[in-house]
Amino acid sequence: MAFRSAGSGKVPRDPVHHPLFARYYARVSVAAETRLGMGGVRDRLLSGLSGRVIEVGAGNGLNFAHYPGAVSEVVAIEPERRLRQSAVEAALRAEVPVDVAPGVAEALPVKSESFDAAVVSLVLCSVRDVPRALAELRRVLRPGGTLRFFEHGAGGGRVMAAAQRGLDRTVWPRLNGGCHLARDPIAALRDAGFEPGTYRPLLMPEKGPRLPTSYCVLGSARRPGVREAGTSS
Repeated sequence: MAFRSAGSGKVPRDPVHHPLFARYYARVSVAAETRLGMGGVRDRLLSGLSGRVIEVGAGNGLNFAHYPGAVSEVVAIEPERRLRQSAVEAALRAEVPVDVAPGVAEALPVKSESFDAAVVSLVLCSVRDVPRALAELRRVLRPGGTLRFFEHGAGGGRVMAAAQRGLDRTVWPRLNGGCHLARDPIAALRDAGFEPGTYRPLLMPEKGPRLPTSYCVLGSARRPGVREAGTSS
């Protein structure tokens, strides 16, 4: 499959470079599959998908093992080189076809209206330009296509929200690959023209102390429009 930038026609080789964070994330994310219950979250995030799917910010590819068999192809975009290498290895073990490519959420290197569904998992919290990233996701989805998301979000009352904002203004993004804890993904989706479907707040982990990182939301949204007859949902 050919990958092209929607703008210049070229995909930068390493549009994001966070080598220390990539090493840390690769270890922590694997441990979180069981310790924090992330494996179950991934099952819920991807359940029922079919057809062609684009996953933006695929990281080290831990979602790949959870895609249902009705998915005909996954195009996985990951900007960070070290994580992308791990994603390529995970793609070889996946039970559905997965193509891994470099690229950023704000300029996806794929054609417009070419996917039945899109997936973002802890991605909108870290992109530089949320409106532009969501505009790109809307561009590449077919009318009526589904966006599945699992994201950090503000929560926990005034004191916790203030702590999240304080971390966002200081050390947290620098230490965690640009991640922000206090963004509002549901409001951002509405502003971008998506129609939010079913979504629910989640605490990660569900039991234990409440931390600024604990507040997440899992759900789906829809690109408005009518899908042509014969296409997958």
